[in-house]
This record gives sequence, structure tokens and C-alpha cells, in this order.
Amino acid sequence: MNQNNFFDTDGWLKNVNRIESINFNQRPPLTKNFLVVIHSISLPPGQYNNCFIEDFFQNKLDPRLHPYFETISDTKVSAHFLVKRNGKLIQFVSCLNRAWHAGESSWKGVPNCNDYSIGIEVEGCEIEPFENEQYKKLLNLLDQLKKEYNITDIVGHSDIAPQRKIDPGPYFDWNKIK
Repeated sequence: MNQNNFFDTDGWLKNVNRIESINFNQRPPLTKNFLVVIHSISLPPGQYNNCFIEDFFQNKLDPRLHPYFETISDTKVSAHFLVKRNGKLIQFVSCLNRAWHAGESSWKGVPNCNDYSIGIEVEGCEIEPFENEQYKKLLNLLDQLKKEYNITDIVGHSDIAPQRKIDPGPYFDWNKIK
């Protein structure tokens, strides 16, 4: 890791909203190559501009607020970053730690992508386009991550878990970030 002026020595992006999740653990020793995994999320599905994702990643989501929340109330997940619809960026887990975003997964024959990946959730769903502000923030974040960490690939959740996941979905415009 290069330690440029974007990240502190603990793996937190400087000058970004930080909401710490407890859903993480240490990476295996000697993690030196990193994969970025792009996800999409909205809670409840298809609804935006609320704090339910933040609550979910902190295990504070009230299952009484929506029937869908009852189905995920025992799920313990996190991501390193979330890009909201308006482009607001939030970090939940240090990049030096393993966030719980990928689940059962593999990339190029290497299993357990959480061990060596940085997870970025983009607020949205698989059936509609994402916002230009989100792409701008995501591109900026990816540039900063590339300068700090040895990023080998940028993929979708669907690429590392194709039998289970479809996100970020067909409306995610990969040409805007590559």
C-alpha cells in the first residue's frame, strides 16, 4: 500500500462520512492484491433516499418497518463504501479489514472474495438506471483506491457469484467507470 494523501494509515478515506459497521473481521495475512466488487442495494427494494441501508449495515434495521426487512433482519453484512443516489459517499469498514459483502464467491479461481476485495454498494436496483452523480463519485473513489491499493480488477457481484447474484445489473453502465 502506498499511503497517499487520500487514506489514513488505518485504511479510512479522509474527508468522507464514516459510519462504522461491526460486521467485519481481519483479512488473512499477506493480502496484497485487491479486487473491487460493485454491488447495488436499495431498502426496501426500489426505494431510495432513506437511512435503511446505513441501519442494515449497523444491525439496527427495524424489521417492523417493512415486510421485506423481516426477511433480512438476521443477516449480518457490510460493505466498505456506499454511494447514495445523490452521490454522497459513506465508508463503513476500513479497507484494511474484510467487509462482509461478497458471500460465497470466487474470482479467477480464487475463492472467498471477501478476503481480498473492497466492496462498494451503489444505491439502486437492477431494474433502473443509476444517477450521474453516483458515477462521478464512484469514478473518483476508484481512482483513489487504485492509487492506494493494488487493484487488479473491478467487477460486479454477479461476476463473482453468478449463480446467486445479478447486481449491479444491466442498467449499470460499466463504460462510465472503466
